[in-house]
Amino acid sequence: MTPPASKATRDTAASDAAAETGKDTGDARGASVIVNAIAVLRSFTADEPMLGVTEIASRVGLHKSTVSRILATFEQEHLVERDPDTRRFRLGLGLIAVAGPLLAELEERRVAYPVLRELTERTGETSALMVWNGSESMCVEQIASRQQVKHTTPLGARYNDALSASVQVFLAAEQPERVSALLRSGTITLPGLDDHSVEAYLQRLKEVSERGWAINYGETSIEEVGIAAPVYDHRGDIAASVLIPAPKFRVSPDTLQSLGEACASAARLVTQRLGGAAPKQRRSA
Repeated sequence: MTPPASKATRDTAASDAAAETGKDTGDARGASVIVNAIAVLRSFTADEPMLGVTEIASRVGLHKSTVSRILATFEQEHLVERDPDTRRFRLGLGLIAVAGPLLAELEERRVAYPVLRELTERTGETSALMVWNGSESMCVEQIASRQQVKHTTPLGARYNDALSASVQVFLAAEQPERVSALLRSGTITLPGLDDHSVEAYLQRLKEVSERGWAINYGETSIEEVGIAAPVYDHRGDIAASVLIPAPKFRVSPDTLQSLGEACASAARLVTQRLGGAAPKQRRSA
């Protein structure tokens, strides 16, 4: 005897039937549900990992009942967890199962891990590996400092601030027209955006390319310094960046220089382990 279909199976079958009859409105509605669900997941951040239904609804612009239904489904799939005392939500371990196959096959992450570990031992500061999704710098690996006071970049953290060190590294490899478009559209945020600030920022990116590493000296967080350097693949394209986030009180101008050199050295080592080469090295080969 054939067992009855699950609700998910029935819903899928109904969705397929609607698609076959050419009901575009159903397709649009389904896409909207997915977009809303993704927005709910993205409302959680490293700074605010615990959120209530009302907070999420306000951030994503949805009715609380809609958010509650989305969260209930996520909770069933362990994508979110509810705190029994506060009834607020946090991201669940089920997301690791979803992201695991991607992280396992991310060669840059595997190759960089021992280099990051050595970098943290050498500098005493946290080290991280960042990748670019076209509009955000995202953390895919981290070795935390052993010091009591430290700054960290949690796995999955995303940054789109133009002054973030890793964002500078990735944008330094883009064409100026592309950078200008990202800034003017607000996709990448830059304080005091106007023609002058855009030109000054483009000049800053040229200096990052010439120096070999980027600096964020308390510009996005008054207490933190960020230093990042590019990792290249075999085509000479930027595949990732090595990042050192550190408490500002520990970073003097002399320390800043040594951290920058250490970060750039680690990025070159990861590049070599990937079989890559910086563009200038490839042209002279």
